[in-house]
Amino acid sequence: MRCPFGCRQYHRRKCANGRSRRRYQKPDGRRNKKLLNGKRSQAGKHVENASPQDGETLSRSKAWVSMRRGLLTEMSQAVQEILFRGAFPVYSYMVTLRPFMRINGVGQQEMERFVQAVAGQRLSVREIELLAHGYFRGPASLRQAIDQGNWKWSLEQMQTVPEDPAGCNDFERGLLRELERLLKSMQCVLIRCDDPRLQTRAFYAQANLLVASLLSRRESFFKKMEEFHDRSGHA
Repeated sequence: MRCPFGCRQYHRRKCANGRSRRRYQKPDGRRNKKLLNGKRSQAGKHVENASPQDGETLSRSKAWVSMRRGLLTEMSQAVQEILFRGAFPVYSYMVTLRPFMRINGVGQQEMERFVQAVAGQRLSVREIELLAHGYFRGPASLRQAIDQGNWKWSLEQMQTVPEDPAGCNDFERGLLRELERLLKSMQCVLIRCDDPRLQTRAFYAQANLLVASLLSRRESFFKKMEEFHDRSGHA
């Protein structure tokens, strides 16, 4: 079986998320998950007051400690408490939510409302990603539904795609895969640009040329994306 867009990777990840949910719904799975979340919470509390020089004490690198200290300073107290008790995946906050603050200028209060709305619902990473895109980029009706706790309805709306692979032709499936890869690459680059391990002059010389080339295409790229977004929204 393939996903609606013909992407095997998406289908495998979806199946893996389903197996994880079924596993954690069983008593022994919930017990193991609770223990795992407890360990993560303790690690987060240690990092909160740590300095990069304390990396050896925590058996982590200085870059690891520095990045997570930066994450903690961005979070509100309410979001920290939710993450520490394991009600919301730290990975989803780092990889999915944090880029919205950088790209879309999402404020701390909006981020806190979203985390509070979906925390503790045993959602997969993929489901959180879908809801986040609907909440921060979708229509006001989706945001209102999620705020009111109707995240299941919102998720169903966003997952409504053709079941038959013939719903999209080969060219369309190819473009969808490219858009998915582009989004993932943007999120990855945004996170890595602040990594303290970026130090060498050779790297910065090459990076400067590549970024200059990207910036020269900025206006035409975003204009095309806005046109395509409007066209797809009225299809």
